[in-house]
Amino acid sequence: MTARTLGRPDLCSVVCRQLDEPMPGTAVVASGWVVVEQPGPWGRKAPTESRLDPAFGATIDAECKKADLRFGLIRSPGRRRDIEPPPHQVYVASSVPGRTWLLGGRVTDPAALSGLDLQAVKRGDRDAVVASMPELAPTTDPVMLVCTNGKRDECCAVYGRPLIDALAGQVPGRVWESSHLSGHRFSPTAAVLPYGTLHGRLTAESALAVLDAADRGETVVPTLRGRSAWTKRGQVAEIAVRNLTGEVALDALSVMAESLDTVSVRHTDGRTWTVQVTSAPADPPRPESCGKETYDMSILRAGTVTPGGHR
Repeated sequence: MTARTLGRPDLCSVVCRQLDEPMPGTAVVASGWVVVEQPGPWGRKAPTESRLDPAFGATIDAECKKADLRFGLIRSPGRRRDIEPPPHQVYVASSVPGRTWLLGGRVTDPAALSGLDLQAVKRGDRDAVVASMPELAPTTDPVMLVCTNGKRDECCAVYGRPLIDALAGQVPGRVWESSHLSGHRFSPTAAVLPYGTLHGRLTAESALAVLDAADRGETVVPTLRGRSAWTKRGQVAEIAVRNLTGEVALDALSVMAESLDTVSVRHTDGRTWTVQVTSAPADPPRPESCGKETYDMSILRAGTVTPGGHR
């Protein structure tokens, strides 16, 4: 906790930390990601409240949602927000185990994304994506997006911006300011592409550890909120298996099936587990974000994890 926030019990992330709210199962759900660099100020709804053409922003955001993809804006750390520096960096990621990849490129106009084959991104068909947008090329180094969208939630400015400042000089070109990533009550939050893992309550040290692990195709479980390829219940189950087994390889585990009360998780070596996942109202009630009223939000928790042998 910084000196700036010691007297701010109203911040949602302060409340969340004090209540030790669990992070598993709080990541966004998306099979892939499309992000574009857009300097300048961002409003609460960045795709339509920025210097990005609002009609294009609304359209690409809606089309990405239809294709089970996450669309967002990024900014280069330390760049003055009133400068428009064409071209714009673009990242496109498929985040599903077995077809995980990251493409990067630069475009003069973000509207070039109108030609992107979003269904190919959803399928994880990298060749078809490149064919639809030749400016893109494979990128081997994972990148980290840190939410600094203070107009969406104050915590993302209070916590996200100091984190991005601390990281920018240590991993240049691999860390970006990001628009809303969800879960601002776990600020500072970040997403790692191409894997689609979301992390919360980060420090400069733990964020660097997350990025180092991603370079090895691994994750850091204590800060992990979930992998976007899975449902929120699937995220809880996967993390529960990681906590039980110590498995950190990102593509080692897959969520195979869900029933009313359980989720099945499978390892690439054939082992399986059945995880009980329950939902209960938060006690005590709490705000979802800064400035909102407290309410009985639902919190997911993992129960018994039962090994199921090999398949």
